[in-house]
Amino acid sequence: MNGNIRVLVVDDDRGARALHSGFVAATSGFTVVGTAASGREALGFEVDAVDLILLDMRLPDISGIEVLHRLRTIGGSEVDVLVISSSQDQTTVRQALAAHVVGYLIKPFTESALRAQLEQYRTRRQQAQQDARERPLSQGEIDRLLATGGIRTGTHADMTPAAALALPKGLAQPTLDRVAAALDPVIARSGADVAATCDLSRATAHRYLTHLVDLGLVDRAHRYGKRGRPEVLYRLAPAHASDPTTR
Repeated sequence: MNGNIRVLVVDDDRGARALHSGFVAATSGFTVVGTAASGREALGFEVDAVDLILLDMRLPDISGIEVLHRLRTIGGSEVDVLVISSSQDQTTVRQALAAHVVGYLIKPFTESALRAQLEQYRTRRQQAQQDARERPLSQGEIDRLLATGGIRTGTHADMTPAAALALPKGLAQPTLDRVAAALDPVIARSGADVAATCDLSRATAHRYLTHLVDLGLVDRAHRYGKRGRPEVLYRLAPAHASDPTTR
């Protein structure tokens, strides 16, 4: 494959799988390594053999959102995901974006539209790999390297901090990952927004957000309105946003 980006195409429609696979194969620098007709089939694929998943949101067994959550919290979190779906409702789109997909392409689309998305992804991926090779390591990254023998440099904002391995009582790692994935390094979000995105109560979301703030992985600020109490906002700490797994 000569270093080509390895792609898994996930769609319940046989014709769509064939069509999209053909589009990918015709794009320079990409190779289709497999297809899947359901969410469970996709999750059963060997994730170490995949760099990018083209994921439909409407699948016959489990939703594309559930596939995304399992990829991010159970395994395969180094895999990038480009959504290809006819789903345009705000809930689905917001949940997908919160899981840090690399793109969201609405069906039906043309070959040129998909090629543009793939080429943009290839450019960002190459730049991220170049930056990872050239940037100096922080003390925390060096400590993690000594402890684990490796530093992860994925292109998406996967959040599994080393310090979170020993979580406070009542917190769970999969939920922590979901909360962290709902945050952005630029756009600050309220606790209510995070709770809604992750399908959690506000109190539960607040506990996880507070833990991430205590770890130094999330910044907390206040927005003051004309009346009432200030709104608390959260965003990924800029110092950690490029590679949040290396704390």
